[in-house]
Amino acid sequence: MIWLIGSKGMLGSEIAKQLTENKISWIGTDMDVDITDPVALEKFTMKHGSSSGRTGLSVSKGSVPDKITWVINCAAYTAVDKAEDDTELAKKLNEDGPMNIARITRQLGAKLIHISTDYVFDGSASVPYTEETEKCPKSIYGITKANGEDAVAKEMTQYYILRTAWLYGFDGKNFVYTMTKAMNSRPDVKVVADQKGTPTCAVDLASAIIKIITTSQKAKSLFGKNSALPYGIYHFTNLGETTWYDFTRKIYEFGKKYSRITQDCTINSCTTEEYPTKATRPAYSVLSKDKIMSLLKFKIPAWEDSLEKFIKSNRFEPK
Repeated sequence: MIWLIGSKGMLGSEIAKQLTENKISWIGTDMDVDITDPVALEKFTMKHGSSSGRTGLSVSKGSVPDKITWVINCAAYTAVDKAEDDTELAKKLNEDGPMNIARITRQLGAKLIHISTDYVFDGSASVPYTEETEKCPKSIYGITKANGEDAVAKEMTQYYILRTAWLYGFDGKNFVYTMTKAMNSRPDVKVVADQKGTPTCAVDLASAIIKIITTSQKAKSLFGKNSALPYGIYHFTNLGETTWYDFTRKIYEFGKKYSRITQDCTINSCTTEEYPTKATRPAYSVLSKDKIMSLLKFKIPAWEDSLEKFIKSNRFEPK
């Protein structure tokens, strides 16, 4: 059984949907179990850690494991600018939380998938960051997420840290929804054009997470191995790179094509200096996906293709 932490968030909701579709037994928690409280986590595992109880799915007879074998942690403090002032809470959720989760996961004898971010890098590179690149965060959010990675690695060995970037999905507020609403209500918008990265659809990231789990389970069943994918840090975003400005232009193009945007809107570019934020954003945060693609044999869609499918989908509903 899989324990999905942060199951009601944007990524967690998508993972929950795909776990159910793949008939994988899971149980979800969100704010009902405080990840900063070790006692709350222990109480939850005492109740569910060795039971066959599950939520939100229908599975075939004999397919439900009798204990938690995987933990997926999607919970985090993600308000990048607010973190600059709300440092204590950011540390609790992004540092103490992963430490507590890793500790309880190890006690369960389970494997952990922990979600991290491109913000662990300073953005000074000009070529995609690899998993071996030294971390150098510049914001409170980035620092706490980097420390959270270290906490996981210190507490256990059976973990996967997945760094991602520019994430958007069907369930929750995100850049695609925000810009769609803005372009439907204003004659023009202004977007930063000197920050490069890669948009990532939550559908694709969730699929990669499911792939890690199912590949591992298959390897153990067939070959007696604990995992087909070596434990450690991996990067996952869609393929390609772009700027926030060009990302917005694509949102507008597909939005008009599929009638998600019903009026004309001018998209103007600006510099980071012209659009100051409290937290420093990486100027370049493209992540290399070579490692995960070569080891998992996983085909990752281009960011433009995933964006078009997202906007075209009948699940598209700006919040």
